[in-house]
Amino acid sequence: MKVTIVGAGNVGATCADVISYRGIASEVVLLDIKEGFAEGKALDITQCATNTGFNTKVSGVTNDYSKTAGSDVVVITSGIPRKPGMTREELIGINAGIVKTVAENVLKYSPDTIIVVVSNPMDTMTYLALKATGLPKNRIIGMGGALDSSRFRTYLSLALDKPANDISAMVIGGHGDTTMIPLTRLASYNGIPVSQFLSEEVLQKVAADTMVGGATLTGLLGTSAWYAPGASVAYLVDSILNDQKKMIACSVFVEGEYGQNDICIGVPCIIGKNGVEEIVDINLNDQEKALFAKSADAVRGMNDALKSILV
Repeated sequence: MKVTIVGAGNVGATCADVISYRGIASEVVLLDIKEGFAEGKALDITQCATNTGFNTKVSGVTNDYSKTAGSDVVVITSGIPRKPGMTREELIGINAGIVKTVAENVLKYSPDTIIVVVSNPMDTMTYLALKATGLPKNRIIGMGGALDSSRFRTYLSLALDKPANDISAMVIGGHGDTTMIPLTRLASYNGIPVSQFLSEEVLQKVAADTMVGGATLTGLLGTSAWYAPGASVAYLVDSILNDQKKMIACSVFVEGEYGQNDICIGVPCIIGKNGVEEIVDINLNDQEKALFAKSADAVRGMNDALKSILV
């Protein structure tokens, strides 16, 4: 099984490293436009093999899409990262042209691939990739919800002082600081609602921290985070390549689900060998429905900026 990662920056390289280390794919190709950059990252990762025991073939190429031929999954991380004070929405004009070109190029050599979009603003870039390529909606997946949910579980873990892997929690809605919806009502610790352990005040603090989780790291690091995003992409790719059918919150095209149409937005999905195999309908309460509708309106508004690009 072959995975191509377009963009060998921090997120792309971390994703390649996790996929290789865990043996998720037999081959990983890193591609970047900067001369020698992807090659260097691939060589560095490969030199870990004897110490960490993986057998994945890792290679890097400079802007040569022919080397990506036959990829089962293509991950697009291309574009500029956020800088302190910059919102994901501000990246639309810069990253849209990059994502459209990348998607078209990878399909020349891997027409049957599943595309995972990481570039921000992620919901809008996922929508762009879908509309620009004309692929079936199950083959274009935005990974934002997987990352947001991992951050949500982390903050719940810290509040509970319990292992994150014992906590089940999900974030739906847009992948933005004001549009994501941490579902505190449905979060649980080993099947028990976390509301039995945490006060409403603490839960609201956890939700607020989750929503600005990316911005918090950008402020601390001076650029976008990469360890958790890279691992979240690898987690999603694993479910696709190995047909694990995990339920993962992903940004996907909706046609009536959750009362929305013609946008890509984060909803619970069953992810397997065909990409998005099912959108899971969660019974949201009235407050959650209102928040989701508001989030969808915000995402739809950002998509309006793509009209000139999609013509």
